[in-house]
Amino acid sequence: MRYAPFYTTVIAASIVAASGVTIAQDQARTRTEQQTQTRTEEQIYGSQLMTQQERNEYQARMRAAKTDQERERIRAEHHTQMQERAKAQGKTLPDSPSPHGGGMGPGGGGGMGPGGGRR
Repeated sequence: MRYAPFYTTVIAASIVAASGVTIAQDQARTRTEQQTQTRTEEQIYGSQLMTQQERNEYQARMRAAKTDQERERIRAEHHTQMQERAKAQGKTLPDSPSPHGGGMGPGGGGGMGPGGGRR
């Protein structure tokens, strides 16, 4: 019986530690989701004037486009729509959209280069 307080303390400490890990994981997941959302918004011209549904639909149209010419046409139409929307709201957007979505995209980072960052 004299070990009961010790076991109780160990169990309580384990529960506290496990809940701390869970909270940290939730916070990390939330940060990652927010960063992904920010990158997505930065890659879509005029995203600050769009609803989440409009951004999703635009991305779906771009993914469904079969050729570079079709994607370029969708981009140009979208650019015109966003310019008109900004003007109607009394806001301004840059004159030209970022080329090809503005982000690095899959495989666009180039990595560390020769040597892998070693000295």
